[in-house]
Amino acid sequence: MHVVVFLFGVSFLSAVLLDAFQTIILPRRPVVRFRLTRLFFIATWQPWTLLVRLAPSRKLREQLYSIYGPLSLLVLFGVWAFGLLSSFALIYFSLHLPFRDPAHPVTTFAHLRSSFYVSGSTLFTLGLGDVVPITPLARFLTIAEAGTGLGFVALVIGYVPVLYTAFSAREIAVALLDARAGSPPTAAELLLRHHFDGGSQALTELLAEWERWCAAMLETHISYPILCYYRSQHDNQSWLAALTTVLDACSLIITTLDAPAIRQAQLTFAIGRHVLVDLGHVFHREALEARLRDAPPTRLSDEEFARLCEALQAAGLSLCSDLHMRDRLLSMRRLYEPHACSMALFLHLDLPLWVPPPPNTARPDLWTSVANLRSPAALAATPPTHVSPQATASLLGGDDDLHT
Repeated sequence: MHVVVFLFGVSFLSAVLLDAFQTIILPRRPVVRFRLTRLFFIATWQPWTLLVRLAPSRKLREQLYSIYGPLSLLVLFGVWAFGLLSSFALIYFSLHLPFRDPAHPVTTFAHLRSSFYVSGSTLFTLGLGDVVPITPLARFLTIAEAGTGLGFVALVIGYVPVLYTAFSAREIAVALLDARAGSPPTAAELLLRHHFDGGSQALTELLAEWERWCAAMLETHISYPILCYYRSQHDNQSWLAALTTVLDACSLIITTLDAPAIRQAQLTFAIGRHVLVDLGHVFHREALEARLRDAPPTRLSDEEFARLCEALQAAGLSLCSDLHMRDRLLSMRRLYEPHACSMALFLHLDLPLWVPPPPNTARPDLWTSVANLRSPAALAATPPTHVSPQATASLLGGDDDLHT
């Protein structure tokens, strides 16, 4: 009996330490399929999504989804701590290590209780001294556990800033895309807002920035997949929608438009697709991706494609209007859309449209309001006069939120 308890304690301790090492320290995707962290997210994410579906409003559902990432991080730390505490306690109990415990008589249950108490006070370095080890082996194991607990606390302290630094770097680019591609973003809006003198160069620079953003995603989100559960501050923004928008725009540039940014679009597309493919491997979405790859694409309908071409042509963008244009675009979409749709279904995130819906003329977004101040029609209709800051604020909508 005690041999079984000892083997279980040692195995559980090894599993917890290996899992923490692979999650926090190892800078690459773990190859072990049955890991404590993966089992934890399997056991918590699906029940959480079922609970969120009971919420009556979309805003409340998004709020609950945003809680899961930070909350799961704290709970995961607790699972690791409980695993370490229980493992050492079982080792103490299986070895019949003697402890001087004046509060409890020497019985099997009292010894088990003392083992857990000593393990907890040692792991968290309390050092109360009311229950002390007697033999050299007991003292050695308590010192080893104290060192393990100190190292665990140090890793946790260093792990959290790394996560939130990577999260902030990710969200900066997502927020910047708001004024460049709309809110929520679309590929058509991204191209239309860069159709000006010098816009091709600006678009090339933007795609280069997103190429570096994708490289950063490969370095951070593959090593720390928990970041994928962290949602953006605004409901109409997400890292997945932003990445899909950029891939949509790259696909249009490569297959549909006569644009000088083709080379940079090819580079950004390659690494952006790489991000989706690798994240699919991390979350083991291969089976769903295969089914989506065999199914007909659903994101770009015939009506939306007609609106897309009409919007691009109305803005003066030159299209490669040949018979194989849409076939080329469909081939490009099949390279990344199954992976994007799979991640969207798993994380319960919305993928972007290709063309923005008709604008709200009664309440335009801030970018449109600012752009209209310098439009040719506005300059021709308005004589040059002094405009007060209050009038400008009123024209822009006062203190209205940026995301309308």
